[in-house]
Amino acid sequence: MDLLQAIIIAIVEGLTEFLPVSSTGHMIIAQNLLGVAQGDAFVHAFTFIIQFGAILSVVVLYWKQFFRLDNTPAPEGSSLWQRIRHRWYFYWLLVVGVLPAVVIGLAAKKSGLLDWLLDSVTVVAIMLVAGGVFMLLCDRIFNKGSETVRLDERKAFKIGLFQCISVIPGVSRSMATIVGGMAQKLTRRKAAEFSFFLAVPTMAGATLLDLVDLFKDNAEWATTHNIVVLIVGCVVAFVVALLAMKWFVNFLTKYGFKAFGWYRIIVGVIILVMILSGQSLQMVD
Repeated sequence: MDLLQAIIIAIVEGLTEFLPVSSTGHMIIAQNLLGVAQGDAFVHAFTFIIQFGAILSVVVLYWKQFFRLDNTPAPEGSSLWQRIRHRWYFYWLLVVGVLPAVVIGLAAKKSGLLDWLLDSVTVVAIMLVAGGVFMLLCDRIFNKGSETVRLDERKAFKIGLFQCISVIPGVSRSMATIVGGMAQKLTRRKAAEFSFFLAVPTMAGATLLDLVDLFKDNAEWATTHNIVVLIVGCVVAFVVALLAMKWFVNFLTKYGFKAFGWYRIIVGVIILVMILSGQSLQMVD
């Protein structure tokens, strides 16, 4: 992977990370179009690591909400654990929400299923279409939620279960968690914001795991070129995601999922037609 390819893929990641269109799926498509070698351990790691770069934009844009403790008094008679839980409740919800992804993600990675899925543009295309059809119906299935609904451990865990579906490229982690939040009667905005917050520990864990695996399997990948590619990819994804995120929240709140559903269907069908007709996806040899 050269630097220009890394920049283009990072732009794609930054634009799509918080949209319900699957950033991983779009990166796989972009890699195929650019002629990036599939099946390479560094390419797989790059795909996840730059996602963490994009996710860090959440911490910057929502820093007042992300770095917060509940300073209100705990209920009278609370135990030490209850007082700690009360003060750190926001982070406790993130821990509860990320647990399902830890279990499912590790299982998928150790079984080799995750690497296989990352190499399959056909899976991406199919899931883009299937997810697009669902999104056309999503606003009818779920109402707009209520501002009075409070997020608790049970809701956070259920949203975390929805997030596990996104282990399949093309599903979209953003879509899965936002839909999960809406299924718990959260408003679109609250569901989207918790989706962003939940992405931070999820992608931090995935990034750390990929870095450990890269160094454990073969540290020869850590050339100056590859390190520069990773750093540039993370920075570009971070900046682009920062610009795209706020627009998405406002758009989703006002218009819902329908536009994203049609986009997914169109892109997925185009890719499937190209695959079934035997055309190469590579624009660059």
